Amino acid sequence: MPDTPEMPEMPEIPKLPEIPKEVKEKLEQLKKDIEKFKESLIKKDKEKRVIGVALLPPTNIDRLKQEAAEEGKELSKEEVEAEKQKINVLVLVNSDNLKDPVSFMQKITKLINDAAKEVNPRIAPKVVTLYDIRESCFEGKYDVLQTIAMSAPLYDPLDVLSALKIAEVHKTMVLKKFEKYIVCYVGAGSLFRGEKSGDIDVYIVVDDTDVKRMPRTELKDRLGAIIRMMGMQAAEITGVKKSFHIQTYILTDFWESIKDANPVIFTFLRDGVPLFDRGIFMPWKLLLKMGRIKPSLESIEMQMEVGERLMERTKYKLLSVIGEDLYWGLINPAQAALMLYGLAPPTPRETIKLLGEIFVKKEKILEEKHVKTLEKIFKYYKDIEHRKIKEVSGKDIDQLLEEAEEYLKSIKKVFSQIQKKKDQQNVNETYKACVKLAKDILEANGIKATEQNLVNQFKKLAEKEKFPPAFVMVLKDIINLKKEFIKKKYSSEEIEKIRRDARIFFKSMLEYLETKKFFELEKAKIKFKYGEHLGEAIIYQDNIYIVEDVKAPEKKIVKAKIKSDGSLSKVESCSLEDFENILSKIKMPVSITIKEKTLESLRDLYGKDIEFII
Repeated sequence: MPDTPEMPEMPEIPKLPEIPKEVKEKLEQLKKDIEKFKESLIKKDKEKRVIGVALLPPTNIDRLKQEAAEEGKELSKEEVEAEKQKINVLVLVNSDNLKDPVSFMQKITKLINDAAKEVNPRIAPKVVTLYDIRESCFEGKYDVLQTIAMSAPLYDPLDVLSALKIAEVHKTMVLKKFEKYIVCYVGAGSLFRGEKSGDIDVYIVVDDTDVKRMPRTELKDRLGAIIRMMGMQAAEITGVKKSFHIQTYILTDFWESIKDANPVIFTFLRDGVPLFDRGIFMPWKLLLKMGRIKPSLESIEMQMEVGERLMERTKYKLLSVIGEDLYWGLINPAQAALMLYGLAPPTPRETIKLLGEIFVKKEKILEEKHVKTLEKIFKYYKDIEHRKIKEVSGKDIDQLLEEAEEYLKSIKKVFSQIQKKKDQQNVNETYKACVKLAKDILEANGIKATEQNLVNQFKKLAEKEKFPPAFVMVLKDIINLKKEFIKKKYSSEEIEKIRRDARIFFKSMLEYLETKKFFELEKAKIKFKYGEHLGEAIIYQDNIYIVEDVKAPEKKIVKAKIKSDGSLSKVESCSLEDFENILSKIKMPVSITIKEKTLESLRDLYGKDIEFII
């Protein structure tokens, strides 16, 4: 393979022949007749041997004329018109495992034709068996597969038609991109057995005997990835929902697997049906059937060694059930319960200790025996880790599983009780925070509210300030949740939804309140300029707080008492912390009165050239 292809990022999706418009219209008109034919056929088929019914494209008249000409004949207008009027339907039959398949086929074919004539004489059934399809593939004839790929399945209880359809479409895509490298494309599993299966299996063998540009493993991985991607595209094109499994082999590995008597490969050769073969697969299949492909002594010994290794692996798995699965299956829920309780994630050893101290002794919601179960599992885990225990019996595991199940049921109850307390706590916290915020917002707008009229007052303000209407409902839900939490059984999911809405409400309304407070505080400020400095004074009750230079990196703040005539007493320093505390206490809406004596005192402090900014 000296010219190994560059791997494309996304292979091109081939377009399937579309059903012509007139056929779509015909299908719509004859839908009832076709459905009747299908139902009649299913009813008459007592042995359940009909496993597929599909609408086929109309007869290719040009091809039909050409075939007639090759035989020295010429089709009449009546014959051509009759072909045009036919509704071609494929009926797939399973004739396997019958004592007299010839007699059966005569009988089933008559039954199918009679069912068609009864419903609509124009329905022209084409009866095909799984045996016919297999034999055609063995002989390298794939016309019937192409026909199925272009069909529209109407009845496909075992998904055989769907499997053949997706495999044929995928095969076409793969061959178009990598034809000279594909040795064979083989359908396997239940695809040709007429059995219901959960998936569709195909195998592809790629020739790597002349790889030069890349390692064989890389070729296999890269080609395999693209071929699997094509499989997803084929599923999208055909609309087949079943799992489509594609196994890609490189030729050298495949040959080694045959020599090593790999059971998977032997099954693949025995049961596989080639949907495409470059003359490699069928000789292998026939050689296997003739008994000419035999495992070597080395491969037989290797299979024996596999059995011994698997026995050791089984013993290890039994240990890992306790040492890993069961251990973590008990530790993790206990840690989760402790974290829900409010503790930081504890270590496994701490988990056992805390489980007893908190849930057994303090809260009294867990029995001591369940802590003992966890201690037992922990000891097993450590003994296995330190190789003190090298083997466990199924009886030991059964007993531990029984104790573990009882333990988990109790931990779930503990979890539920903690969750209920947490829910109650979350409800109270959410209620307090949101109701207080709503009252603060109303108060900031000069509205007094009680808990009884809080929602109505907030609704009026919301309409005035154009708050989102949903916020009124959120506030109402929070209040109702607090009132009805004990009586009504709210689920944790319902509580969490209300809390999520409450968080949005709280964040938005807090922003509104802070913005409003900022503008209200601006009303309480006396701004003044003296020299190159810009100062601010805030009046609160009978005190004035002065920031002497708002632009200074370290602000100097002073305060003074305001006398009854408006003049200021002796000025003294004020800390930033005290100043911020005063700002937080200022109630809204803000209303202040400034006396002339106050302004004169500020002139005395900062000079006659002081300018007041309004």
